[in-house]
Amino acid sequence: MEIVVIGNHENFKECQAQFGVTHHYSLITERGRLNPSFNNSIIFDFNPLDLMEYQNLPGSTVFVNSVFTSLAVLMKDIYRPTIFGFCGLPSFFSREILEVTVSSHKSIQLLENSCSQLNIKYKIVKDQVGMVTPRIICMIINEAYYAVEENVASRSDIDLAMKLGTNYPFGPFEWCDKIGIKNVHRLLKEVFANTNDERYKICSLLEIEAGK
Repeated sequence: MEIVVIGNHENFKECQAQFGVTHHYSLITERGRLNPSFNNSIIFDFNPLDLMEYQNLPGSTVFVNSVFTSLAVLMKDIYRPTIFGFCGLPSFFSREILEVTVSSHKSIQLLENSCSQLNIKYKIVKDQVGMVTPRIICMIINEAYYAVEENVASRSDIDLAMKLGTNYPFGPFEWCDKIGIKNVHRLLKEVFANTNDERYKICSLLEIEAGK
């Protein structure tokens, strides 16, 4: 299977680690006209811009990072059931289950076939900004910042308490480092703008540190 990664070298390494060495990989770090030879490939686009470019590759299956913008918004000018949304945030792509969104129920069989080829489990979630798991994790990170801001506990104590109490693999601040604080800030900002839900209102301490 030909897997094309549009993104950076870290994205490329994540894909290789996730899907193994039995596939052939190509990395595109600068956008331009996609090679016609990619027409029968599976493409992971970590930084989607204009999805119209995929109209020239009708035989490809495309996964676009839709964690900051819903798949419906990204596909507002086109209809193509071979495009799926996924979470491309650092540390989320390497999970056992790939969190995905679909534009049409007609595409579910293709999704199943593609994930079978990749030997990866998947879960279809609601097409919304932040998807499901990223929303939850970033909200927890935000609450952890509130706790530090209010002198409830230290960062290391919060990380330890969350790992021991919830069996999470990382504490909130450890996870923030892995995701990247600017990514956390951006996701919370986009979710709050879409929902106006106070749970996603960014803590001022997080706001300050994300701006450094």
